[in-house]
Amino acid sequence: MSHTQPTAAVSKRKSLTLSGISRRTDSQPCEGSNGFHRLLLPAAPPAPLRRPWRSGSQLHEERLPAGVRIRSRHLRVPAYQYEGAVAEDGRSPSIWDTFTHAGKMADKSTGDVAADGYHKYKDDVNLMADTNLEAYRLSISWSRLIPYGRGAVNPKGLEYYNNLIDELVQRGIQVHIMLLQLDFPQVLEDEYGGWLSPRIVEDFTAFADICFREFGDRVTHWTMIDEPNIGAIGSYDTGLIAPGHCSDPFGVTKCSVGDSTVEPYIAVHNMLLAHASAARLYREKYQVSNL
Repeated sequence: MSHTQPTAAVSKRKSLTLSGISRRTDSQPCEGSNGFHRLLLPAAPPAPLRRPWRSGSQLHEERLPAGVRIRSRHLRVPAYQYEGAVAEDGRSPSIWDTFTHAGKMADKSTGDVAADGYHKYKDDVNLMADTNLEAYRLSISWSRLIPYGRGAVNPKGLEYYNNLIDELVQRGIQVHIMLLQLDFPQVLEDEYGGWLSPRIVEDFTAFADICFREFGDRVTHWTMIDEPNIGAIGSYDTGLIAPGHCSDPFGVTKCSVGDSTVEPYIAVHNMLLAHASAARLYREKYQVSNL
């Protein structure tokens, strides 16, 4: 690109060509060969003034009503990926135990040990506190708390979750609970097809009732069903996750059971009914001043 400048000014300017655009020590416009005017920016602009660092959550909180916070230091952990101890202290198999032991994970992994959180939760809570974690969102293993899907509560499972919640509260970490995160007892899958049957709404509500009753004195943040969209699509359309239902040509693998054109809609319908039932129970029986 060529520029015609007064002779007296040429010696005062140093040009740097970068990607076809001249950058000089002044900021005078020039006309290029295409007829468009371009502003020539300084070659070495002054460094911007530094301001005290603030996180995105801090910036947003300045615009939110008093008492409303965004949890930027927030850890979310599904039970099957964390706890391990799948055959200990009365826990029954879940749909994920069946799915992974059938070799359906790409890397053939299982959650038999996982992060061994069932045994190492105290060490993990210490690490959370050391890193100033503000909130921890865990899921409850339905198979550990109520091994047969309904009926008697497993005392060892109840003890584990009470101990974990107590540790978090004592370290000043806010507890959030996901009642269900893509997992439920295999016995309910065998009995009536899990989310494909409306019978699961009553069983899920009874499970939620026990969680609200046993943990609600320390927990006020609840998610009824986490990722229902992923559960409906991954579990009953593509077959990518447990229980692995699908049909051609929609499956990511060859499924032995399922109908991808119907089952995802039935499953998500029952998930929404279960969510509504548990949320109504909480509001009517347990809620004091928060959702």
